[in-house]
Amino acid sequence: MMFDLTGKKAIITGASRTTGLCFTQARALREAGASVVLLGGSPKNLEALRAGLTEPDYFVVDGDLTDQASRESAFQRAVALLGGSLDILVNGAGTQFRCPAEEFPAEQWERLLAINLSAMFYLSQLAGRVMLAKGSGKIINIASMTSFFGGQNVVAYSASKGGVVQLTKALSNEWMPHGINVNAIAPGYMETELSHDLMVSEAGTRITGRIPAGRWGRAEDMKGATVFLASAASNYLSGNVIQVDGGFLCN
Repeated sequence: MMFDLTGKKAIITGASRTTGLCFTQARALREAGASVVLLGGSPKNLEALRAGLTEPDYFVVDGDLTDQASRESAFQRAVALLGGSLDILVNGAGTQFRCPAEEFPAEQWERLLAINLSAMFYLSQLAGRVMLAKGSGKIINIASMTSFFGGQNVVAYSASKGGVVQLTKALSNEWMPHGINVNAIAPGYMETELSHDLMVSEAGTRITGRIPAGRWGRAEDMKGATVFLASAASNYLSGNVIQVDGGFLCN
């Protein structure tokens, strides 16, 4: 019963791609009993979601997470669809751009920080106001392995994901006393459409060799941590980062 989310209301960003990690997290919340709004994403992906999601208690809301007016409107529409309440926010939206630091374009730096970090704060702020009024809530931010090490040719991504961890801790310090748990999940090297080429490359083979689990993670590996952090089972856990990485960082 500690993991039961029946009656809970959830918003998750970054879940517009059905093959992605965040969509699997959204499905985990729904399977545990929560009503779920998939917020934001590419118009093409959102259109496909609307056509394909026929189950009850799934909702799709479009919105540009980097635009204040669009973001706030989308959030309010999402909360309205959930009956005016909110128990869980999963901040999963993120993007990547690879380039040597000395050549990194200013517009890409601004774009990555806006999507990966600023949008996360502003949505947490909107959710926090709702949750503070009711005295409870769960916020789950998606960090990364580059929250802990710098990586190569991903300077903006690494900076943003390092910021995610500190944002998580700062919000926890302020909101845990009011019943709101703020935690993060840091996925390791995960098997997705976007990572497939790296996974099957020579570098991917070296990475696999460092993972004690002996394989790259799969979307399903994110489900348990997500439900745990969204449920009563984690009521005394806040400001933490759970590494779903097959033991990579310890090796």
